[in-house]
Amino acid sequence: MAEGERFIDNGDNTVTDTKYNKMWTKEDSYQMRGKWITWKAAHKFVEWLNEQNFAGYGDWRVPKNQECRNLYDHECKNTDFDGDIVHIDYVFPEGCGSTYWCAEESGINGMAYNFYSDRGYQVRKKSSDEGNMVCRPIRSSGPEVKKQGRLSATGRTRRE
Repeated sequence: MAEGERFIDNGDNTVTDTKYNKMWTKEDSYQMRGKWITWKAAHKFVEWLNEQNFAGYGDWRVPKNQECRNLYDHECKNTDFDGDIVHIDYVFPEGCGSTYWCAEESGINGMAYNFYSDRGYQVRKKSSDEGNMVCRPIRSSGPEVKKQGRLSATGRTRRE
């Protein structure tokens, strides 16, 4: 790993984000399973990973909206399943989904985060519009990182 490198490919289909002490699956649910998923299916997918003890861990979960926002990087121009630009680091393989399910919910709606537009929004959990919805599970890889100073909606400090 180069000095100051944010993302580490662990060689076991996981990526560690050293800035936030989080570990992500290298591939999202679409890349692993070959199909789009609903909000409920995202949670079932995470349960399945935990049952499999994926990469040696049983504490995977659906990410929070803010955690997805912290993964967004406008400078990165990776590509999704259609070859369109998604702003996610190149350590993650091309062909991913563009919209990720998040853990938050409110009644019939679940939170989703879009890597085209850096935008989180609510979607019906049972929507037939989950046509390109995926999940990229996350787990903690160290103590929670407390960011100093005022944070923007993207989780970045004014100085970042």
